[in-house]
Amino acid sequence: MKAFFLSCLTLIPAPLLACDLALVLAVDVSGSVDRAEYNTQMQGLATGLRDGIVVDALIDQSAKVTLIRWSGSTRQRQTVPWVQIGSYANVLSLSDKIVNDPRVWRNFSTAVGEALSASLAALEDASDCTRKAIDVSGGGVSNQGVSPQSLHPALRAQGVIVNGLAIETDQTNLTAYFFGNLIVGKGAFVVTANGFEDYPVQIRRKLQRETTKQLLSLD
Repeated sequence: MKAFFLSCLTLIPAPLLACDLALVLAVDVSGSVDRAEYNTQMQGLATGLRDGIVVDALIDQSAKVTLIRWSGSTRQRQTVPWVQIGSYANVLSLSDKIVNDPRVWRNFSTAVGEALSASLAALEDASDCTRKAIDVSGGGVSNQGVSPQSLHPALRAQGVIVNGLAIETDQTNLTAYFFGNLIVGKGAFVVTANGFEDYPVQIRRKLQRETTKQLLSLD
């Protein structure tokens, strides 16, 4: 009888993890990003995800994370599908996928609004998550496609927070542009990287901040 009971237990499906955070990592791979800068972004992002504070936050929230590469108005692609984080092994798997994900474009414009649109569409597959955030890192202002601000009503309607990492490489003042045109939602913020060489440090800081549960609260 005992053996029969134990065998029945093995047939009961494990409970699904409740997702408290869906995080889209939207990375600029437009023509302004050369090969070395691209590699710096990918390695920096993977290392940032393996930061102890970030790992603990992702596991604690049973987070779902995906990667979107974006460039011109017709060039956005979800290259790393959603990964649910329930263990450190899941984080390692995600970071390995990011590092080994081949670059898809090299010589196109910067369509920030289209990146937001693609990210919003991707979030439809993580609708069960309590909080939703889009992490946009970029090295230039939007010069093609719909404006980032035109997506703000839809983002607000779905309770999505958009944070930005501005990679400053000239006198454009991309940080101010991101503050005025990109970010949206309660607690949304912009982090500045002074050149691509500063990206690894700043993306780690950004991930620490945006994966902290209370900072993503929609109350």
